Amino acid sequence: MDRLATSIHIPVLAREVIEYLSVQPGGRYIDCTLGSGGHAQAILEQSSPGGQLLGIDADPEAINRARERLVKYANSTLLVNENFANLRDICIKYDFFPVHGILFDLGLSTPQLDEEGRGFSFQRNAPLDMRFSPSQKITASDIVNTWSENEIARILRSYGEEAYSRAIARKIVEKRPLRTTLELAELVESVVGRRKGKIHPATRTFQALRIVVNRELESLESALTQAVSLLGFGGRLVVISYHSLEDRAVKTAFRRWASACRCPKDLPRCVCGGKPRLNILTPRPLVPTAEEVARNPRARSARLRVAERI
Repeated sequence: MDRLATSIHIPVLAREVIEYLSVQPGGRYIDCTLGSGGHAQAILEQSSPGGQLLGIDADPEAINRARERLVKYANSTLLVNENFANLRDICIKYDFFPVHGILFDLGLSTPQLDEEGRGFSFQRNAPLDMRFSPSQKITASDIVNTWSENEIARILRSYGEEAYSRAIARKIVEKRPLRTTLELAELVESVVGRRKGKIHPATRTFQALRIVVNRELESLESALTQAVSLLGFGGRLVVISYHSLEDRAVKTAFRRWASACRCPKDLPRCVCGGKPRLNILTPRPLVPTAEEVARNPRARSARLRVAERI
């Protein structure tokens, strides 16, 4: 049995994505985090006949998986192996704008967690890599084995919200070189300890390293701004996030574009003459039902926010 068959990624909040994207036959949509193509398939099914989809992913393996899954819709899809930080340039290159809806599903896909050698999971022994694309230069190993104790502590605190950041960083510097995911996970557990019923003690450390390796927050903030300009009037922007840093970035971006004034906060009065560009449709984020979490435990931390271009 091939790898695709044994490692199927179940799209999170699929029904809600289709509903809030307001997918219509003949519409044009962008999936900025194509993954294995689960959301893309649902969008193409709902937008037929005549629907078009641009799928973007930094991971070349994801593009290959999605192409196989979406073969039925080959004439309606354009799959691009790129980082969504370059969203506007991609759309200009392929003349794919304006669009009716844009989706970001920011979580790791099941295959990325399960694939040997990627280094995303602390439950599999693999090199400390964590890159979405093999063309990226910096790896998790570079950070762990060459950055200073202060730098490591800073990223664990800032991007992992890790309370034991300083102690973990000190232990990393003391014990390095560290070569594998299990070495790092065991080191973190030796510092933090393991409490019954809690998340694995290495979760926050791995999250922080992955975010920094892939410049995830910087790319997200840039891409959201680009997405607003690519939507036609009435177009929908749907974002699924999985941790507080992502969700905060999305909420902040939505509020900024839903506000008329975008002047610096220290100005006594508005001088920009701005107008709102988005209407927020989810004052509170949507979360998966208990039934979905039981069916797909990796959905448990998902938060979905939606805004409409005005």
